[in-house]
Amino acid sequence: MNQRPITEDDLHAYVDQALEPERRAEVASYLEEHPDIAGRVAAFITQREQLRGALASVADEPIPAELNLSHIIESRKRRPLRAWGAIAAMLLLGIGGLGGWTMRSALQDSPNGLSALAQEAAYTYGVYAPDRVRPVEIRAADSAELTQWVSNRLKQPVKVPDLAVSGYRLMGGRLVATSHGPAAMFMYDDDRGDRLVVLTRPMSSGSPDAPMMPQSTGGVAGFAWADGSLGYTLVGQLPTDILKPIANEIRKQARQI
Repeated sequence: MNQRPITEDDLHAYVDQALEPERRAEVASYLEEHPDIAGRVAAFITQREQLRGALASVADEPIPAELNLSHIIESRKRRPLRAWGAIAAMLLLGIGGLGGWTMRSALQDSPNGLSALAQEAAYTYGVYAPDRVRPVEIRAADSAELTQWVSNRLKQPVKVPDLAVSGYRLMGGRLVATSHGPAAMFMYDDDRGDRLVVLTRPMSSGSPDAPMMPQSTGGVAGFAWADGSLGYTLVGQLPTDILKPIANEIRKQARQI
């Protein structure tokens, strides 16, 4: 049986996590084969998570009594014009607040782009780290090929970090699509089965260097920084005090390219 074509509605349902498992797997496979569309979808997911995070505290608040539906209906019976004016004002306030949060998020990301990089890494971790069948495209045994491949695609030398001193072995890597273009993902694990992901991609020309900053998104923690024209993120489901020395080791090795 031929697979149904992937539609725009499928992509939006994928972002909203509203697809059945079988259809979601079909869309994920489609995105792996179409990195340009995967980049657009990744941008949608990033925006969705930013808005959810920004408005989480507001969403948990109880509805004010004056906005209760029965209260509005009763007020409308008594003062139709005033009630509708109040509703319109609240709608405008909500739209303005949402726009403000969106602008605030954009301003927070603009100085160095580390927040966007960390969110991309967290999303990549969530997609590939749980995969027990094919988490990486090129295995560690072909690390020379992996290095050449990602360096060519990122158009500058990229070094695959060696984390053996930290107790983690390279599983392999792949190219992933982000809203800022292709990125190289390297995955590691240890004897306990804990997995780490290192994501690196070119940064904007306006932010060639940025100090290491702790990041946390959706239960995934890590550190993000930029050296030269490349940004780096280390993420995993481990405490930051364990991840920090590993991130320092990656930064040290990257500076030796």
